[in-house]
Amino acid sequence: MSKMQRIGIIGSGGIASAHVRAYKQLHDVEIVAVADVIPGKADQFVTREQLPGALGFDDHRRLLELDLDGVSICTPNASHHVTTVDALRAGKNVLLEKPMSVTLDEAIDMVQVANETGNMLTIGFQPRYDPNMKVVNEIVQSGKLGKVYYVETGGGRRRGMPGGTFISKQLAGAGAMADIGCYSLDMALNALGYPKPLTVSAYTSNYFGTNPVHHPEASKFEVEDFGVALVRFENDLVLQFKISWAMHMDTLGSTMFLGTEGGLKVNPYGTGNWSGVWDGRVGEMKLFHDFMGKQTETPIPVTNTDLNLFNEKVRDFSEAVREGRPAPIPGSQIVIQQAIIDGVLRSSAAKREVSIELPF
Repeated sequence: MSKMQRIGIIGSGGIASAHVRAYKQLHDVEIVAVADVIPGKADQFVTREQLPGALGFDDHRRLLELDLDGVSICTPNASHHVTTVDALRAGKNVLLEKPMSVTLDEAIDMVQVANETGNMLTIGFQPRYDPNMKVVNEIVQSGKLGKVYYVETGGGRRRGMPGGTFISKQLAGAGAMADIGCYSLDMALNALGYPKPLTVSAYTSNYFGTNPVHHPEASKFEVEDFGVALVRFENDLVLQFKISWAMHMDTLGSTMFLGTEGGLKVNPYGTGNWSGVWDGRVGEMKLFHDFMGKQTETPIPVTNTDLNLFNEKVRDFSEAVREGRPAPIPGSQIVIQQAIIDGVLRSSAAKREVSIELPF
């Protein structure tokens, strides 16, 4: 019988409950501790989630003193950096919820600490486990599109603005971009092999979030609810990125990859106010190309699956730890999208194009 894997959870908000449900699906994993900065909240979480024997702490550093194989970090964005660095330096493998951090400097530091310690840092992007998302990667990376020179990605909700920590500049760092835009960026950048960005020219606004007609916490709304950017990459590639928490429109359109030999259109899944965001499954896909001198459109079959993508993310982390595999979604990739989000914010504030610089 294999040794039980010991897991700790830092942060006990709503997303932590999803991690607990996923870990409970794994027969060889036990959650042994939970930490939350609010006194007593970790103990309440342990009771509510029925985690017999699990310890509750008000300080994540005390949790990290335990013998643990890994930790899930489910804190507000502003705490991602300190909890991740502390966990890595304590010898723990880390599954960190998105977005990676509040600032680019924080993300860079997290990657460097992961490299220094040799411990795993993987970021929680469960849409990668959708079989259709894997098909998108296969098509783009197969060469069927030729040289990809333009990509358009992003998504929007007609209505769907969160509140609380999500709208605080200090706690969240960014708004719609950090919350749902990071999924759109990962979809496109992962298919492209995470190329190096060079410049960003962007615009952001928050007309809906600061309007009490549309948001009950309008007076506290400090982040963007809409953003659009043109990102230039190495190898003569450009990406148009657009995201919205709320708008007077049903969709911001499909994700598109334009190549010299073909084009791929990927439609978002579902209908209604909360559809149109790449945080789950993929809708209709179509390949545009020439065949025997004729313009041709080939539908790509979409796999309907009951796979729980969130559970797959947690399972993959657990198995990677047990098997000594590299991080399934390494921080060294996601730091690139953090650089883009940082560039969007800087460009919007400066009202001009800005450069992106990464130390690696």
